[in-house]
Amino acid sequence: MRVRTDIFVSALMRRVFARGDFAAVEVKGAEAAGAVFVRQMFRDGTESLHAPAPQSVFDSEESDTRLFETRLERVAGETVAEAIGRERRFDSDLWVVSVETDDLAGLIDFAEDKPKDDGFFRR
Repeated sequence: MRVRTDIFVSALMRRVFARGDFAAVEVKGAEAAGAVFVRQMFRDGTESLHAPAPQSVFDSEESDTRLFETRLERVAGETVAEAIGRERRFDSDLWVVSVETDDLAGLIDFAEDKPKDDGFFRR
């Protein structure tokens, strides 16, 4: 069973602050099952946008794990804001968490880091 979104976001923010970085909830969505988007802000003024990975990459055994994919990488903040705006028109229940850090390692899991299982062998 997947952890409620509000609890996931709270834990994410605690991990960010524990590392000495900064995080803020930019948009609060559905508490139980809202999608989470992570807006990563870098010191040089660029930003990245990390979104929920498509469910096709989920292993049935990992259905409780939230996996992310990078949608935009090190672009202008306006570009990220426009992408978030488009997503919000599609899904008004989503969350946006802004994180000021150069490294997300240990904070969120990425789908591309997980080995793929195509039924015959793991890659």
